[in-house]
Amino acid sequence: MKLSWRTELIQLLLIAAMFVVAAACWPYVPERIPVHWNLRGEVDGYGGKFMGLLLPPLITLGLYVLLLVLPRFDPGKANYPTFAGSYNVIRVSLVVFMAALHGVTTLAALGQPVDVGTFVSLGIGGLFVVLGNVMGKIRPNWFVGVRTPWTLSSKLSWTKTHRAAGWLFIVFGPLLALAGILRVDWFFFAMLVAGGVGLAALVVYSYLIYRSDPDRVTPAGTSPG
Repeated sequence: MKLSWRTELIQLLLIAAMFVVAAACWPYVPERIPVHWNLRGEVDGYGGKFMGLLLPPLITLGLYVLLLVLPRFDPGKANYPTFAGSYNVIRVSLVVFMAALHGVTTLAALGQPVDVGTFVSLGIGGLFVVLGNVMGKIRPNWFVGVRTPWTLSSKLSWTKTHRAAGWLFIVFGPLLALAGILRVDWFFFAMLVAGGVGLAALVVYSYLIYRSDPDRVTPAGTSPG
């Protein structure tokens, strides 16, 4: 897959900025800083400077490298150029989210009055919407998307399942953001149940489309003989 220097530069600059922020703020934060918040936005977990300041940029760097090299090892790597733009949107969106999250949690560690819980819900909700908009453009591969035995054995199942997943993500994202704003336990629980039902429905849907596809193929290694 051909890389765009602009796409890579954006991600690398954001990751570098995370390390710079960690180094600059290191002397000014206490030894124990908040690292986890509950559904109501209340701090319910603390950690050291490494966990709060340095671990997030390290994880983001690892994620960047992983998503950069995965296409090289994918048996379906020939398909990546056909959805390179969508794949790069996914990569950049994840790095942007991680960088923004690191910035907000660092402000909290410095004692600034930031609402981390609401930000996380809004951020993840927005991420779902972004992913939903590119989900239908993803082509068959082994690492990205809704990978069931049936989507991997039928192009028709892959295409229709990912279109359905895209709409599901687009609807689920704003609802998740709303759950973070309302902070009502029953609503958040209902969102989790609805999300689980939606994922199960996608799996069943992928199977039904697979069964109706005359061009479906037998998964590798499962033919008798």
